[in-house]
Amino acid sequence: YLPAKNKEIEILDLGCGIGSLIEACKKKGYKNLIGIDISDQQVEIAHQLNVHEVIKADIFDYLKKRESAFDVISGMDIIEHFTKDELVDLVQLIKKALRKGGMAIFRTPNMDAPMASVFAMGDFTHENFLNKNAAEQLMLSLDFKNVEVFPSYMYVKGALKNLVRKLLWFRKSSSVKLILFASGRSSKHVVLTPNLIIRAQK
Repeated sequence: YLPAKNKEIEILDLGCGIGSLIEACKKKGYKNLIGIDISDQQVEIAHQLNVHEVIKADIFDYLKKRESAFDVISGMDIIEHFTKDELVDLVQLIKKALRKGGMAIFRTPNMDAPMASVFAMGDFTHENFLNKNAAEQLMLSLDFKNVEVFPSYMYVKGALKNLVRKLLWFRKSSSVKLILFASGRSSKHVVLTPNLIIRAQK
């Protein structure tokens, strides 16, 4: 979901934890990376793992000082930890911190997924939950452009295990789509994976 050709873009990862996404971006050749996290422990572990692009900072305080500074701002499994009011404030700050044409990319639990509560309610600190429609409404209401919401599939090591999971998922998702059809609603605008990927452009 990142621009593939330009490896010089400025990327900020919010709530980056030990910097796993930062490290993955480095391996793909991206050079200008910053990760921020509020946890001393997470930052310390990141540095022990030689991910020195990770720094300790409060997300809101940091973004307020970085207007038009980044090409991409990502947040993996973080936006669900804010109330709706806080999330609106956060997304507004993210927009100000992006350069024109820059992208915001989030992953968050999906409330339309079968057994959504396993992911959405599995963490007591989660405050709000989205589905595809709500995610689009959030970003469009704050004047983001080219808003897209993608399924987020989970992969594990082992071709056979992934094949079995893929077949089981096809069966389960097909039955859910039939239920939607029977209820009079189209499944074309419904994502069923446990998580959503949201991408939007300033």
